[in-house]
Amino acid sequence: MTNLELVLNMLAEASITEISKKKKPQGLVRNKQIARQGGTVAKKARTEIEKRTGENVISNKNIKQL
Repeated sequence: MTNLELVLNMLAEASITEISKKKKPQGLVRNKQIARQGGTVAKKARTEIEKRTGENVISNKNIKQL
């Protein structure tokens, strides 16, 4: 996992936390919807980075291999 992958993961988690604080979801179904929304934020960032750099952000290596 690269530093950029870690940052995108943190972005997803922070987005989910903030959305959840604002919408205060109740129940598993609503919480899953909020999690998807936060994941979408990170996905948009990832695809934009890949578009601008021309390289994949996601690697198949773990930190020990880097």
